Amino acid sequence: MNSDFFKSVYEVVKLIPYGKVTSYGAIAKYLGTTKSARVVGWAMNNSHNDLSIPAHRVVNRNGLLTGKHHFPGENLMEDLLKKEGILVRNNRIENFTDVFWDPIKKLEL
Repeated sequence: MNSDFFKSVYEVVKLIPYGKVTSYGAIAKYLGTTKSARVVGWAMNNSHNDLSIPAHRVVNRNGLLTGKHHFPGENLMEDLLKKEGILVRNNRIENFTDVFWDPIKKLEL
């Protein structure tokens, strides 16, 4: 894994506003590596020891909490999202389009 790429992923994730989420693919696209969503996922899986990285705000393109198994405890990812006012049911964000944050539209390259 390229640690510089992981660092770039983490810098984007740190910018996701409270109460918003983004997807692995949106981060990859913002970083100019559209086909690297899976690598973004690997970066997120390796981020859980750094509490400054809000990894719970990164989900798949359909709003599924696909990374939840990498959090300690059974429902920590869902609990953190709900604490921010995000509606989650059956491991999916219900109001996904309303809470989706697109880094390309929100940040300048």
